Amino acid sequence: MRTGLPIAPPGLRVGLLGGSFDPPHRGHALITRRALAALGLDRVWWLVTPGNPLKPHGPAALEARIAAAKAMMDHPRVEVTGIEARIGARYTADTLARLRRIYPGVRFVWLMGADNLASFHRWDRWETIARTVPMAVIARPGSQVAAGLSPTARRFAAARRPAEAARALPFAEAPAWTLLTGPMDPASSTDIRAGGAWPRQGRGADGDTADG
Repeated sequence: MRTGLPIAPPGLRVGLLGGSFDPPHRGHALITRRALAALGLDRVWWLVTPGNPLKPHGPAALEARIAAAKAMMDHPRVEVTGIEARIGARYTADTLARLRRIYPGVRFVWLMGADNLASFHRWDRWETIARTVPMAVIARPGSQVAAGLSPTARRFAAARRPAEAARALPFAEAPAWTLLTGPMDPASSTDIRAGGAWPRQGRGADGDTADG
């Protein structure tokens, strides 16, 4: 095990919520709590993506975003991490491949908001991601219709599981995904930045995990 990485023995059910968290907000916390309860997860790891040095603009400093995320999500079963910076992964497909090598036997589930599913087909090797780990898509305001009609939803229609069977998702063989509905929070990183409540910096790409 590499120094500084979370500890996860084989068989542990771990949800992965990736993004720039620039800044983190109540919507991220709500998605996390919903996933913990609905999927029966043992842990959720927030994967705070590093900035891309090849781009002229990027998010706030990684350390600042991690600190803000820890302040936002103080939960005994949630760990805020900079894993992607530690393992040198830029894209989600690479992150998942390396995590599966580092943590053999851990049952990972990729978590994302419904707004991300609508654009998921633009992610690098998106079909590979869907075939690597099960995915849980959590409702976000105004995104359910677009998510349900998205290229990803159509491409993997046969792999969709009913929400009532969500607790079995960590044990499913990918591709497998479900859409979880429930209470939603309208908070967004874009709106928070626009309102001046988070230090504005140049915006750039952070791999392909979306900004919530």
